[in-house]
Amino acid sequence: MPLFEVAILVAPSRKAAEDGATEQIAFHPAFVVAKDAQSAALRAVMENPEKVKDIDKARMQVLVRPFGPG
Repeated sequence: MPLFEVAILVAPSRKAAEDGATEQIAFHPAFVVAKDAQSAALRAVMENPEKVKDIDKARMQVLVRPFGPG
């Protein structure tokens, strides 16, 4: 199975964005072995519930990229 790098960003609330806030990293990049990018994103979230439990899921963005050649 391929290796992926997964990170989670949290967008600021509308009010905070108006005040100049920017996106924050909620989950630093981690390596995940999975069959595809969607599975990698799900696995990263499911295996790290303590890191995502307080995040507003509507403002959460899970970023996934393949690691390695190709």
